[in-house]
Amino acid sequence: MEPRNEPRNERTAEAIIAEVVESLAHLKGVRVIAAMSGGVDSSVMAALLKEAGLDVVGVFLNVWDYSREEVDRHGSCCSLEDSYDARRVADSVGIPFYAMDMREEFRRDVIDPFVADYESGRTPNPCERCNRFVKFGALLKAADQLEAEYVATGHYVQRRDDENGIHLYKGNDNRKDQSYFLATTNREQASRILFPVGGMEKDDTRKLARHYHLPTAEKHESQDICFIPAGDRIAFLKREGASSGFIAGEIVDRQGNVLGRHQGIAHYTLGQRKGLGLPDGPWHVVGLDGKAARVVVAHPEEAVIREVEVDEISWIRRPEPADEITAKVRYQMQPAACALSETGSMLHVRFKESQKPTAPGQVAAFYSGDELLGGGIVSRVL
Repeated sequence: MEPRNEPRNERTAEAIIAEVVESLAHLKGVRVIAAMSGGVDSSVMAALLKEAGLDVVGVFLNVWDYSREEVDRHGSCCSLEDSYDARRVADSVGIPFYAMDMREEFRRDVIDPFVADYESGRTPNPCERCNRFVKFGALLKAADQLEAEYVATGHYVQRRDDENGIHLYKGNDNRKDQSYFLATTNREQASRILFPVGGMEKDDTRKLARHYHLPTAEKHESQDICFIPAGDRIAFLKREGASSGFIAGEIVDRQGNVLGRHQGIAHYTLGQRKGLGLPDGPWHVVGLDGKAARVVVAHPEEAVIREVEVDEISWIRRPEPADEITAKVRYQMQPAACALSETGSMLHVRFKESQKPTAPGQVAAFYSGDELLGGGIVSRVL
């Protein structure tokens, strides 16, 4: 869906709906799984698919046992409250609804790697793994069982197909662009995913939710990791038995000089500045050694990176010689110019200018302009 020239916030709900329906007209009657999280974005997505005449089946993924969490209200996606909201939206829109038990897959593909990464000194991205292995892995298999051709989500990502195949682009709303979290989606998966709200701005989505009188129209957005709704990562890791991440050790500079002590590398992430309690600061965390239980720090002028190595590479579209490649290795980072060189299954990324540090375990997303080419997982920071 291409941006229009008129100010988007002045467009009526009817005009926005007409544009989306037109973009989906070629899929009228096709069965699609609407991945419903109970939030406003996926609610509007389901309503738009129904409006466009697709054969829509709403699905909520039950990925975690929230009865174990000691919080009154779960401020994250995929909770029991969200399942109730998703069902209410499905009833409002007039589509069948199913809740699927994905707890086993989520434990295997998201929780266990999350815990292991923090024990080893990596900083994982659980949303990326959930997208890759659960939403676009297990859910696509479920789509096959339900004879659905596509899975649709509420991600702010745009898909545009041409004679050369599918292409994914950043969401039209820069504040909400979620292409980074889909960087490890492979081409086969991407070919079966629809993003009905990707060309909209967040204000558009709210406007449509009110237009459709959806129960989630005024619902706040989730902020926490879905399986840590209280936001206490340390308590979660301790409860999950990440004991090696809480072995006390030394805080050292790059030269090995001991500057202080810590109570476990799981308390730290690369790039961290606050809470270090060290003299002669400021300091930034630049290294986490799980085997030695050591935290490495450096002054800001030394706490920059120029090169990273990336593995688990997936390409939606392989780079071509004419592409000017940019990459981001943190969600909040602006894509920066870089050069890529491939050795076997490993990709070496060299930025043209120094960047703030990232951590092994984070996503590396590659772009050509606004087009998402693919990505992988940072395995080493050089």
